[in-house]
Amino acid sequence: MTIRSKMWRYRWLYIFMVPGIVYYLVYHYVPMFGLVVAFQDYNLMKGVTGSPWVGLDNFRAVFESPDFPQLMRNTVLLSVYRLIFGMLPDLILALMLNEIRVRWFKKTIQTLTYGPHFLSWIIVYGIMFSFFAPGSGLVTTFFRDMGWGSIDVLTNSALFRPMLVTTDIWKSTGYGAIIYLATLAGINNEQYEAAAIDGAGRWRQLWHVTLPGVRDVFMLLVILRLGSILDAGFEQVYIFLNVRVYGVGDILDTWIFRRGIEEMNYSVPAAVGVFKSVIGFVLVLGANKLAKKFGGSGIW
Repeated sequence: MTIRSKMWRYRWLYIFMVPGIVYYLVYHYVPMFGLVVAFQDYNLMKGVTGSPWVGLDNFRAVFESPDFPQLMRNTVLLSVYRLIFGMLPDLILALMLNEIRVRWFKKTIQTLTYGPHFLSWIIVYGIMFSFFAPGSGLVTTFFRDMGWGSIDVLTNSALFRPMLVTTDIWKSTGYGAIIYLATLAGINNEQYEAAAIDGAGRWRQLWHVTLPGVRDVFMLLVILRLGSILDAGFEQVYIFLNVRVYGVGDILDTWIFRRGIEEMNYSVPAAVGVFKSVIGFVLVLGANKLAKKFGGSGIW
């Protein structure tokens, strides 16, 4: 069968692919032309074609900035904390829900854990502020009235990163568990039946059937998160950030936001964006190679 005849045979599949292809071309590939801003002294009035070319000067400005080491450290640490502490709760919740046999109880727990995903970070911060606002929060007032002293959560640099990670886990665990639940639903029940015939209990079935069944998906999500390790969650950090925690909370995204939006300097933030993309691409390639080396399927 020739290529032309194959294309005609599957013509409807190709037609259905057209909207997705157009979407990626328009919103993902055409905007890549804007990367040239990172190599220009961009002027909003002159545009991309009229702004002077400065080569790697914007990258030098970023790497030579006295704030850059601290920004990188904060960004990487926060992303690593999210990666280490944020992925296991998704898997654990999915495994627990998978073991529940009472449907109404399972649906209730799943709804309660999935609900926070729909809350914006503004609302989450409002909840945190109502509980831990210095001097007026419910928890801080309770501690003060009980004579236990005052607590400082929102403006304590030692607690800022744990607070971000904890609120992120609370907000996203239910949503993240859906991916694992879909994977668990695809495991062949005959594997559990065979394990039960061999005398395996629930824990043995979990170890030898369930966990191997979700291993590839877990590795895939790890690889994808490594690719965005320099994206430490701009929206959450920007909303929770305050002057007293800048030393541990200011990340690359909040810094380029101030440079790009508040100072109207678009070239330096564009250079940071290119730098982040290159680092993410290298990490994805490396993680994918390691995953295949240790028996995983990887991304491709």
